[in-house]
Amino acid sequence: MSLPLIMVPGMMCDARLFAPQIAAIAPHRPVHVAALSGADRIAALAHAILDIAPPRFALAGLSMGGIVAMEVVAQAPDRVAGLALLDTNHLPETEAVTARRVPQMERVKAGELAAVMREELKPTYLADGQERRDILELCADMAQQLGPDVFLSQSRALMTRADQSMTLAAYPGPALVLCGSHDRLCPPARHVAMQALMPHARLAIIDGAGHLPCLEQPDITTGHLLAWLKETENG
Repeated sequence: MSLPLIMVPGMMCDARLFAPQIAAIAPHRPVHVAALSGADRIAALAHAILDIAPPRFALAGLSMGGIVAMEVVAQAPDRVAGLALLDTNHLPETEAVTARRVPQMERVKAGELAAVMREELKPTYLADGQERRDILELCADMAQQLGPDVFLSQSRALMTRADQSMTLAAYPGPALVLCGSHDRLCPPARHVAMQALMPHARLAIIDGAGHLPCLEQPDITTGHLLAWLKETENG
């Protein structure tokens, strides 16, 4: 039987983030999408995934999901048969990002989640020139479904995340490092650095995509994930 795949979505996203990939992958292997709620520390979110995960699995995460995925590897490297990191960041949060995050959190506490997503987060998600409306409306709906408490707990988790450079350098399994060429949140240079830590990893930079290539360029993204999953079976 094919290895199960656990997919970890980004901040304020749910399984719909990976809908095109799930449609292609789920007929051939078990797919589970983790929920990033119930804790405000990356280590606790990773531990919760390991609690429900099978003994060995492939693991893919985007953005915050990639940050949590790296912590899963840090806690249980032998259980992760393959690692895919999409549009993410292996480094701790900078002071500048934390300084921008704090007022966002205050606005969300005041009932302005929709406005924060609309004004401050969503405009940075996608590549310029993309047909943005459907994807942005989906992002807004996912955020509203998850709600302000999840936004706040996820924000606190990101603010205190660890440097995972050594985790990546020590990971021996098949790995994919993928991002959109126009990702402004987690730019391609950051992914080049992650791939350099894992010389065995394959780097894929997707033209015509920003922070959400799984939705902006779904077929290309799915193709890279399918190739990586084949490597996890052969590795």
